[in-house]
Amino acid sequence: MTRVPMPSPLPVKNGVGPTRLRIPTSGPWATIADYFVAKFDHLDSGDLYRRFDAGEIVDTDGRPIGRGTALGADRFLWYYRDLPAEDRVPFQEEILHADDDLVVIDKPHFLPTTPGGRYLRESALVRLRTRLDNPDLTPIHRLDRATAGLLMFSARPATRGAYQSLFEKRRVVKVYEAVSARPLEWDSDEPAIAGRTVPVLYRNHIAATRGKLRVVVDDAQAPNAETVIELKDSGISASGRAVLHTILRPHTGRKHQLRVHLAALGIGILGDSWYPDLLTEEPDDHSLPLQLLARELEFTDPLSGLPREFITRRTLSEAPVTER
Repeated sequence: MTRVPMPSPLPVKNGVGPTRLRIPTSGPWATIADYFVAKFDHLDSGDLYRRFDAGEIVDTDGRPIGRGTALGADRFLWYYRDLPAEDRVPFQEEILHADDDLVVIDKPHFLPTTPGGRYLRESALVRLRTRLDNPDLTPIHRLDRATAGLLMFSARPATRGAYQSLFEKRRVVKVYEAVSARPLEWDSDEPAIAGRTVPVLYRNHIAATRGKLRVVVDDAQAPNAETVIELKDSGISASGRAVLHTILRPHTGRKHQLRVHLAALGIGILGDSWYPDLLTEEPDDHSLPLQLLARELEFTDPLSGLPREFITRRTLSEAPVTER
């Protein structure tokens, strides 16, 4: 069943949607404004109270919440975040398809799908809303910031659910590419990954915990994530690395599934600072983006009934250029 999000009483502004905040019904705060100021105690309290006085903080019906509104009078408030200064992600998304209902782009590495953390305007969603002058654009699925490739957006609310249901019902065929460091024991005559003859069907149980960067693998539980790994090529990349180039066909869509599965098989994706080990956060290394690419999307269009297939125009920089 598609979860219907709570409608916003505020419109999209400069490509960025408003933020919703749940308000407790009780606590040590006399007013909603007092709770808001306490929650964001790293910000200037005077400016936060000013925003209430200016009518910039509203309830679910779009009515301004006054500075003196008692705690418990409303369950949610809405407001616009102050947009911080952002360094531009120096790579451009490419629009591959756009009609009244669907937009498909080729997302570059390092660009997040949606606003979050230190990235607001520098996200695929906000860039596209501004570029296409369409505040109704909404992602139908997501790619990690580090992953490049095909990303689909709904262009209007009336048909959004039809496309979202394709992913919920696993009616979209997804194909990825990845490049990994080639294992020392690799035998081109008898290709195998972690002792398993290629292609490899790999399953495990992946659980995501809210607030945690990485997912957890629980081998005590029944598998809920499944990927077929095929060999595309092996050889030497342009930078001189000995690499494996694989095709990945996920049968499920768990968070970080492909990164976790390749790491578990001993062929962690080049450029991955999260799996198998979480490395110290460093500035983006544009010379070695995560070597993971969403290559193909194929499905039957829920509106027309016609088959649709989209293929990325991007390539992975560490793919083999010579065989060895």
